[in-house]
Amino acid sequence: MKITTLDQLKAGEKGTILGYEGEEDLHYRLKELGLIRGTEIFVKRFAPLGDPMEIILRGYSLSLRRQDASKILVRKEKGIL
Repeated sequence: MKITTLDQLKAGEKGTILGYEGEEDLHYRLKELGLIRGTEIFVKRFAPLGDPMEIILRGYSLSLRRQDASKILVRKEKGIL
C-alpha cells in the first residue's frame, strides 16, 4: 500500500485518510466535512477541467478542490469500493 495525497488518486481508486499537511485552519474545516483520520474514501470523478473532484465517504458525496485535496494524506488501497 502506498502513501500519497488525495489529489493524486485517480477516478475509481480508494484510500484511507492518514492525516493532513499545511495550515491548521484547513485541518479543522476538513474534519468538519467528515474527512477525519481512518475514514475510507472513494474517488468518484473529476470535473471536466480536473477541478473539483468528487469523493464518496461515510455514505455521501463531497466535492473538494484539488488544492485542498493535496493537503490530505491517504493510504492508497487496492481494489474498487
